[in-house]
Amino acid sequence: MSDVRDATPYDALLLLSFGGPEGPGDVVPFLRNVTRGRGIPEERLKEVGQHYYLFDGISPINAQNRDLLDALRADFAEHGLELPTYWGNRNWSPYLPDTLREMVKDGHRRIAVLATSAYASYSGCRQYRENLADALAVLQGEGLPVPRVDKLRHYFNHPGFLEPMIDGVLASLADLPEEVRDGAEIAFTTHSIPDAAADTSGPREDHGDGGAYVAQHLDVARVIADAVRTRTGVDHSWSLVYQSRSGAPHIPWLEPDICDHLEERHAAGVPAVVMAPIGFVSDHMEVRYDLDTEATAKAAELGLPVRRSATVGADPRFAAAVRDLLLERAATERGEHPARCALGALGPSHNLCPVGCCPARSPRPAAAGMD
Repeated sequence: MSDVRDATPYDALLLLSFGGPEGPGDVVPFLRNVTRGRGIPEERLKEVGQHYYLFDGISPINAQNRDLLDALRADFAEHGLELPTYWGNRNWSPYLPDTLREMVKDGHRRIAVLATSAYASYSGCRQYRENLADALAVLQGEGLPVPRVDKLRHYFNHPGFLEPMIDGVLASLADLPEEVRDGAEIAFTTHSIPDAAADTSGPREDHGDGGAYVAQHLDVARVIADAVRTRTGVDHSWSLVYQSRSGAPHIPWLEPDICDHLEERHAAGVPAVVMAPIGFVSDHMEVRYDLDTEATAKAAELGLPVRRSATVGADPRFAAAVRDLLLERAATERGEHPARCALGALGPSHNLCPVGCCPARSPRPAAAGMD
């Protein structure tokens, strides 16, 4: 990682996340924000709402983003990087337009953006860019200066993202009973998305079955599995599986689902499974409910020992990775050629989304200030 502390031309960092309710009264308005224009059935909204009510209507994601914000500020201060850091959400307070308005009023005009989504896909990348464009249009409509905002590259294979997850899998394996530990399999999990969205994820040349979305997750899984084998001397079988499907039943989504996978592996005689949520930055609702509640209950029903490994959350190594990504992009914008950290076979991702990358659901005009 870079020791350079020059973030020029950037004068601020924006942590951009999904958002979540912080009390029972927030749940329905939040879900309507999330599903606006998507045609999600009312029954599904009620079903998902119950997931939040099990946790007093509070999504853990906002608290986790506050922790990450604190970790970023602490890391920047420790390394002499004087860069104000802000936080905005797509679907709940603090809303993205409000945060950008605050940043502009504080005098910031060149903003680097870290999205809490590490992989290529429409919902994990381009939709964040669309939300940024919409927020900039709001500022423009109010007669405010429109800053330039640059979204930092995908970080799924950055060492600072991978190393905490490797440690999490190792800790979960060590926590299993000794008699099942060596035979345990690893189920690397991520959010299911429609097959069509996966197939068109990433640059056009990567389009095909699963697109960049599946390829990137498979690459991460291989890196983690290889590191586990190197550090333990045991070659654990692994699979990439999916969770948190939310679409209409007739639309094909990525499979297998984690609960179906647990049933199948139990029937095959697998003695234990570690569930490793590599598709998620923190332990938000999809992790707490779909894995810690639903999948864990399924495993108990089967009599299958399972453990769920940790996400990166506010790990100091991830905060350091964000600093590295920021300084790398800043150097590139200054015309320099910095080293770009990446593990695995795919190499560092692009800074600018190519034409045809993760296509939107409908064509949108280019927005001022977006890059």
